[in-house]
Amino acid sequence: MEINAGEYYLRQLRADKAIDDRPALVAAFADPTHRKYVLNYRLRDLDEATEYVALRVAQWAGDERCSWAVAEPTTGELLGEVGLRDLDLDLGYAEASVWVRAASRGKGVASTALNAALRFGFGGLGLREVSYRYEETNEVSASVARKCGFTLVGPEPAPAPTGERLIRWHRTA
Repeated sequence: MEINAGEYYLRQLRADKAIDDRPALVAAFADPTHRKYVLNYRLRDLDEATEYVALRVAQWAGDERCSWAVAEPTTGELLGEVGLRDLDLDLGYAEASVWVRAASRGKGVASTALNAALRFGFGGLGLREVSYRYEETNEVSASVARKCGFTLVGPEPAPAPTGERLIRWHRTA
């Protein structure tokens, strides 16, 4: 499923002859800022990146997660990833996630991509509510939440794996 997000487009992560996102994934996951907030995945080489791409394909097939590469439309270059995870299609619920490569930060990539994913979630999947959580010190994520129309719920009772407070926002259809 590809989505036109205006300035960018959303497509499946790829590792084939036409487009190979694996080197960009390895570089993104080596970035200290990325590593600070994304603790549950380590992509140190092309083999681990291959497994990551395969995982995202399997999650989509199993209705667990919709995940897209955020791509530059003329080159297909991977700029980041956006997703709707913890999908519960019966309840109409998901949690949003987004990250952007260091070189593409500060250009509106995250909010543009997340808004496109939300349109798909609410319109295409029939979701009724989407949550968005981030560590309290991640001020960029707070800005993305506001730009994407989420409403602040407040801190979660349990901390993030980083030990920081998790802040929850939600948005309804």
